[in-house]
Amino acid sequence: MSLHRIRASAYSAAALALGLALGAGAANAQEVIVGLVTKTEVNPFFVKMRQAAEARATEKGVKLIARAGKFDGDNEGQVAAIEDLISAGAKGILVTPNNSSGMLDVIKKAREAGVLVIALDTATDPADAVDATFATDNFEAGVQQGAYARKAMGDKKAVVAMLDGTPGGTVDTFRHDGYLKGFGIAEGDPSIAGAAITNGAQDKGQVGMENLLSKNGEINAVYTINEPAAAGAYAALKSFGKEADVMLTSIDGGCAGVRDVKDGKIAATVMQFPYKMASMGVDAVVEYAASGKKPSGFVNTGSFLITDKPVEGLESKDTAWGLENCWGD
Repeated sequence: MSLHRIRASAYSAAALALGLALGAGAANAQEVIVGLVTKTEVNPFFVKMRQAAEARATEKGVKLIARAGKFDGDNEGQVAAIEDLISAGAKGILVTPNNSSGMLDVIKKAREAGVLVIALDTATDPADAVDATFATDNFEAGVQQGAYARKAMGDKKAVVAMLDGTPGGTVDTFRHDGYLKGFGIAEGDPSIAGAAITNGAQDKGQVGMENLLSKNGEINAVYTINEPAAAGAYAALKSFGKEADVMLTSIDGGCAGVRDVKDGKIAATVMQFPYKMASMGVDAVVEYAASGKKPSGFVNTGSFLITDKPVEGLESKDTAWGLENCWGD
């Protein structure tokens, strides 16, 4: 081989090596970032959602940045988190809004910057403020809870307590209204003894239930926004010696909540699937990064009534099934 050809080969090899190095650097610079902004860091539902997103991001080879509000209702904290994710170059942001109308400006800013925004669990108001929503049909879940409570009580005259979540979120409104529809009563019905705000927390569920029982000891049906609130309600009912006399129902489907159904603390719960919501969200961002294709509209991730005391006319699963499938992981 001539000296000229040897040098040419050497130059080609060097150029190839340099090209590969530059290509690797460019790929690294274009790493896909997925943002996740949940309502809190401590609620088990959102812990499970974060775990699902982390697992799917690892599987897909993308980077997850997870942030959360400091408490249920912390709209400002979530707005700041989305601002940070836009600055970090997130390709997509998955958000469970604390306030369904309080994040519209920052969501609009993100979308105008080319960021895919998907609501998980909680719809925005209006719903089309985001590209898509992956969530439980929360109105239908409320209907399932209320219909079970009414049927399971038979002909007994109902005195209902409502343990709500956080005002301003569509989840709170949809579940509350759905329960009333399923139970067969309307807002303001005289059978409703009262309501309390729990922010979906066990301690506030207990205090709220204690206050309502102090005002009306005839309460015999309790709606709860989620299973932590239901656990608090059960503690209060037990302290009043009424745990066996009240139709306590809930929504969540976490493993702890299903165990409470199995143990007879909660009569029934409606299982939802946060693991599925988060996994689907990460997949959608990865697809958007690869092809520019965006999901749209509302995607119902499903729900199941869980009870060991089924009633005629309502499809349900028992707690054995529930413990195998709790939260879809």
